[in-house]
Amino acid sequence: MLRIFIGWDSRFPEPADVLRYSLKKHASIPLDIQYLNLRELSEKHGFVREHDPLASTEFTYTRFLVPYLCNYRGKAIFMDNDMLCLGDIKELDDLDMEGLALRVVKHDYQPTNSVKMYGCPQTTYPRKNWSSLMIMNCDKLRLWTKEVVATASGAYLHRFQDIPDEQIGDIPPTWNTLDWMDESTRLIHYTNGGPWFEQYKDHPHADIWYRYRDEMNAARAETAKRHGLRGPHMPKADAPAANAGVPQQR
Repeated sequence: MLRIFIGWDSRFPEPADVLRYSLKKHASIPLDIQYLNLRELSEKHGFVREHDPLASTEFTYTRFLVPYLCNYRGKAIFMDNDMLCLGDIKELDDLDMEGLALRVVKHDYQPTNSVKMYGCPQTTYPRKNWSSLMIMNCDKLRLWTKEVVATASGAYLHRFQDIPDEQIGDIPPTWNTLDWMDESTRLIHYTNGGPWFEQYKDHPHADIWYRYRDEMNAARAETAKRHGLRGPHMPKADAPAANAGVPQQR
């Protein structure tokens, strides 16, 4: 079963739910999808990191805990929550990880805007957006201990410092297209802000995200109807998985 960790932010939980739905919609293999919930990681693992005013999400740093959460064993994928999957994630699972610590889309991204999302300052740095989608060979990422993730600089973590370049492989770029899509796109990344934000509700590719959101809500309503649930008992957006942030024995 492919383990996928999605960044989760308490201020806007819906995008993670829609991403999860889109992954399952297209997947031809079993998926174990968990959310990285900062509060739960603090409560269950004692993870505490000093607040970073430049961090635009609650998972800016917790993404690097994934190898620790997997007991540094096996393979796992991390994904930002502001994505929508349009292809079969098995394509990424099939990529060979022999000799690699990571696979990423190696963007050369130079943002032109100074503000993103809900007023967060836009920053520019080498390897920007590389860490938004990572296939991780957890055994080779033992350098990302809980203590390191709690204290290392953003530059150290997001630029993959101390990981040899030859251990950072590629993911096909169609699996992380930044705010654009065409017929080849397998995953779109609303990196500057998605249609769940009022100021981005007219994003050029908002329609497809709305369609998946509406499909998800309709599926939940149908499930509730089959089980005779009404009113306050209707299924709501998935809460962060109860076992999110608990090391998994594999």
